[in-house]
Amino acid sequence: MSNKDTLKGTAKKIIGKAKEIAGVTVNDRKLEGEGKLEQAEGKGQETVGKIKDGLEKDTDREEEKK
Repeated sequence: MSNKDTLKGTAKKIIGKAKEIAGVTVNDRKLEGEGKLEQAEGKGQETVGKIKDGLEKDTDREEEKK
Protein backbone atom coordinates (compact mmCIF):
# COMPACT_ATOMS: atom_id res chain seq x y z
CA MET A 1 0.00 0.00 0.00
CA SER A 2 1.51 3.30 -1.04
CA ASN A 3 0.77 6.46 0.82
CA LYS A 4 1.15 10.12 -0.11
CA ASP A 5 4.70 10.36 1.28
CA THR A 6 5.90 7.42 -0.79
CA LEU A 7 4.34 8.80 -3.97
CA LYS A 8 5.56 12.36 -3.39
CA GLY A 9 9.04 11.07 -2.61
CA THR A 10 9.16 9.06 -5.81
CA ALA A 11 8.00 12.09 -7.80
CA LYS A 12 10.69 14.27 -6.19
CA LYS A 13 13.35 11.71 -7.09
CA ILE A 14 12.23 11.66 -10.72
CA ILE A 15 12.10 15.45 -10.99
CA GLY A 16 15.47 15.72 -9.26
CA LYS A 17 17.05 13.28 -11.71
CA ALA A 18 15.65 15.28 -14.63
CA LYS A 19 17.12 18.48 -13.17
CA GLU A 20 20.47 16.78 -12.63
CA ILE A 21 20.57 15.56 -16.24
CA ALA A 22 19.52 18.98 -17.53
CA GLY A 23 22.26 20.59 -15.45
CA VAL A 24 24.89 18.24 -16.83
CA THR A 25 23.61 18.76 -20.38
CA VAL A 26 23.80 22.56 -20.26
CA ASN A 27 26.84 22.59 -17.96
CA ASP A 28 24.91 24.30 -15.13
CA ARG A 29 26.42 23.08 -11.86
CA LYS A 30 23.78 24.85 -9.77
CA LEU A 31 20.92 23.07 -11.54
CA GLU A 32 22.80 19.78 -11.32
CA GLY A 33 23.26 20.28 -7.57
CA GLU A 34 19.61 21.20 -7.08
CA GLY A 35 18.66 18.00 -8.85
CA LYS A 36 20.88 15.89 -6.61
CA LEU A 37 19.48 17.59 -3.53
CA GLU A 38 15.91 17.04 -4.68
CA GLN A 39 16.68 13.36 -5.27
CA ALA A 40 17.99 13.05 -1.72
CA GLU A 41 14.90 14.79 -0.32
CA GLY A 42 12.70 12.47 -2.35
CA LYS A 43 14.50 9.41 -1.07
CA GLY A 44 13.99 10.61 2.51
CA GLN A 45 10.30 11.27 1.95
CA GLU A 46 9.92 7.90 0.27
CA THR A 47 11.54 6.23 3.28
CA VAL A 48 9.13 8.01 5.64
CA GLY A 49 6.25 6.70 3.54
CA LYS A 50 7.58 3.14 3.69
CA ILE A 51 7.93 3.38 7.46
CA LYS A 52 4.35 4.64 7.76
CA ASP A 53 3.17 1.74 5.57
CA GLY A 54 4.98 -0.70 7.83
CA LEU A 55 3.44 0.80 10.95
CA GLU A 56 -0.03 0.65 9.40
CA LYS A 57 0.45 -3.02 8.53
CA ASP A 58 1.63 -3.80 12.06
CA THR A 59 -1.38 -1.97 13.51
CA ASP A 60 -3.72 -3.87 11.19
CA ARG A 61 -2.19 -7.19 12.28
CA GLU A 62 -2.61 -6.31 15.95
CA GLU A 63 -6.26 -5.40 15.36
CA GLU A 64 -6.83 -8.74 13.61
CA LYS A 65 -5.45 -10.60 16.65
CA LYS A 66 -8.05 -9.05 18.96
